[in-house]
Amino acid sequence: MMNGGDLVNNKSTVAGGVEDMYGEDSATLDQPVTPWTVSVASGYSLMRDPRHNKGLAFTENERDAHYLRGLLPPVVLSQELQEKKLMHNLRQYKVPLQRYMAMMDLQERNERLFYKLLVDNVEELLPVVYTPTVGEACQKYGSIFRRPQGLYISLKEKGKILEVLKNWPERSVQVIVVTDGERILGLGDLGCQGMGIPVGKLSLYTALGGVRPSACLPITIDVGTNNEKLLNDEFYTGLRQRRATGQEYAELLHEFMSAVKQNYGEKVLIQFEDFANHNAFELLARYSSTHLVFNDDIQGTASVVLAGLLAALRLLGGTLSDHKFLFLGAGEAGTGIAELIALEMSKQTGNPIEENRKKIWLVDSRGLIVDSRKESLQHFKKPWAHKHEPVKELVDAVKAIKPTVLIGTSGVGKQFTKEVVEAMASFNKKPLIMALSNPTSQAECTAEEAYTWSEGRAIFASGSPFDSFEYDGKVFVPGQANNAYIFPGFGLGVIISGAIRVHDDMLLAASEALASQVSEEHYEKGMIYPPFSNIRKISANIAAKVAAKAYELGLASHLPQPEDLVKYAESCMYSPVYRTFR
Repeated sequence: MMNGGDLVNNKSTVAGGVEDMYGEDSATLDQPVTPWTVSVASGYSLMRDPRHNKGLAFTENERDAHYLRGLLPPVVLSQELQEKKLMHNLRQYKVPLQRYMAMMDLQERNERLFYKLLVDNVEELLPVVYTPTVGEACQKYGSIFRRPQGLYISLKEKGKILEVLKNWPERSVQVIVVTDGERILGLGDLGCQGMGIPVGKLSLYTALGGVRPSACLPITIDVGTNNEKLLNDEFYTGLRQRRATGQEYAELLHEFMSAVKQNYGEKVLIQFEDFANHNAFELLARYSSTHLVFNDDIQGTASVVLAGLLAALRLLGGTLSDHKFLFLGAGEAGTGIAELIALEMSKQTGNPIEENRKKIWLVDSRGLIVDSRKESLQHFKKPWAHKHEPVKELVDAVKAIKPTVLIGTSGVGKQFTKEVVEAMASFNKKPLIMALSNPTSQAECTAEEAYTWSEGRAIFASGSPFDSFEYDGKVFVPGQANNAYIFPGFGLGVIISGAIRVHDDMLLAASEALASQVSEEHYEKGMIYPPFSNIRKISANIAAKVAAKAYELGLASHLPQPEDLVKYAESCMYSPVYRTFR
């Protein structure tokens, strides 16, 4: 698509739905391409262009044709052999941050090899390029910063954001991931250094969802930081001032949203990432009717958790509305998940959403959210204030409510204590425990703790990865309720349908599609999510269901609707295999 326009070449095997100035993706994989369109550069320049660099994989003919002779050692290595060598090198690093930096170096040097590594070794490398390692990378971003990988829009650019967007070299942008760095994972305000999050998310859009790298734009909006440590750090890369709030903040964000639409068109997906609660809800509410917007912390988390719950019903029995839910944490993630569960119940039973909400209870820092607290609650917590006497401690809330499902979205580690898990196990044959806070250090409990304290009866899922655990002779494989299951496929579905808005039913469709990918073999190991090794197939199925729902709701603009949406989604996915240059 040009500026969100029409697909260029529906027969392309790697189109990703975006026109590409080099003509790479309008050619099928077996067709040669010309790496320059305007003038012939030297081979030296070609090797320094990460999109076209193939390192030692340039063939003898390519070395002659593109002025590379003598600039490389004489050996020709296949992409597979390069991949093998790099994986060997990565495994030598003992420190996760070193692996992260090695992967970022590779992305800046050889884009296709980076994505080939990530696609082929997704279970091993996902924790390296994203959570939990990306959290540490953001904390140290000022020290490890080498070259910009996205756009920085600060208060200095107020009044000229459109000009700043035009400085980005790609014109056919389809997905923007934007953060203001105020609530990075469970680590708090990291200001400008939050850029690691949009960069990481968009690398997953490409590797897991097949959206071409040139269609992805990471953006950090810098309005300052309230993190004293960063303000006093000589290596900090952002504005050295307290966070702007109120009208100044709202005006900058409004200018940004208007400029994005003006520059990239109606159909660019804007994904809000790691904004603080008050801004996250407000931005989503304000722009969801005028822009194609998606908040991963509210909607993506909700969708992936709902998928886990739908899959877990096979192990728990009953329908969603037969269960009772208790959340620790009532911010973006907690209330977002709770609302989507209530919506899915309404879809299944036809009951009003208000009735379904009564089966869902939330605990915040002041205890159980009950109706006697209603006057002092933030607006997004009020729907969850039910009739009950006040309860301060989580363990007492568990004993009083007797939930079948316990979900942690608090951002505070070690909250699911032995007493809490034992209480869940005392009145549930199979307690479902989801410790979702990231990174690993902030998880409400570990997989080992959940399985041990429940005597091997818990069904467990977490936000960050945990290793398999053996208890009483049985090996349990913890599920990872990682948003990476949802947002790449969801984004691809939005793109291939040309959707102009995001509707809640599209999120429900994504959840149901993911849940349907869990097989009997997975259930036997206690898994409620499919393995990441098959993620591209999973993303294609999610994209197809999301696109189908967009067509059904009249929100799709790519007409007519393709007959086989799964095959169409797969045909639109970017392939990281090296191209042949003529």
